[in-house]
Amino acid sequence: MIQKNTVYFVGSGPGDPELITIKGKNLVENADVIVYSGSLLNPELLRYAKKDAQLFDAAKLSRVEIYEILKEAAKNDKLAIRFHDGDPGLFSTIREQIDKLEQDNIRCDVVPGITSLLGAAASMNLEMTLPGITQTIIITRAEFRTPVPDKEKISELAKHGATMAFYLSVHLLDKIVKELLSGGVYTNDTPVAIVYKATWNDQKTIIGTIGTIVAKVKEARIVKTALIIVGDVIAPKKYEYSKVYDSQFTHGYRRSKVINDSS
Repeated sequence: MIQKNTVYFVGSGPGDPELITIKGKNLVENADVIVYSGSLLNPELLRYAKKDAQLFDAAKLSRVEIYEILKEAAKNDKLAIRFHDGDPGLFSTIREQIDKLEQDNIRCDVVPGITSLLGAAASMNLEMTLPGITQTIIITRAEFRTPVPDKEKISELAKHGATMAFYLSVHLLDKIVKELLSGGVYTNDTPVAIVYKATWNDQKTIIGTIGTIVAKVKEARIVKTALIIVGDVIAPKKYEYSKVYDSQFTHGYRRSKVINDSS
């Protein structure tokens, strides 16, 4: 049930207007005030808003200005939405926004969205946790203006050899590939995918390796709005089949179809 004295932090999904959740779309259609991430959100999603909704581009606003807009809307019994690209749980700054609103006794609810990493993986028919290769995904970003703890340096994370995904970092690709190699597990032959505007109509996907990807991305002139995915799952030479669907595997819903007689 929608409550008008609540600020909703809504994930828009990766870009395709059909990949917003039903709940998210319902909130956007009924919102009186929408503060949206103008630098990253697909503008097609704003077509779901009603004609008299007030729309504010967060890219042009400060933290204080965004807070005042959301606070005043909630205090005046309006349905207010902070419309984030992807999923609000990743690189979205919702913590600082929610803390401030809750200090003023304004309720906040988060509505998840499909993050661009999952949209990118789906566009490539990619399974990022292949048995026999890796069961781990590391999501991070390269250090630039936002500092990264020493234990989370790319060279340290790369030592796991897991699937790695970098948000907001394609402009630092030269630095990233050097640090990936310094971890000692990935090689120049490790596959890399760069996905520009995942699930948008103008999506571009570049497949290469750690040794070739920098040149390919420079040629394509991609400097923002792109994900970096690293790991053997992108182009696996071999992998193991799932045990769950193995005919010889017994679990709570199915007995093994092979009888082992040890007598």
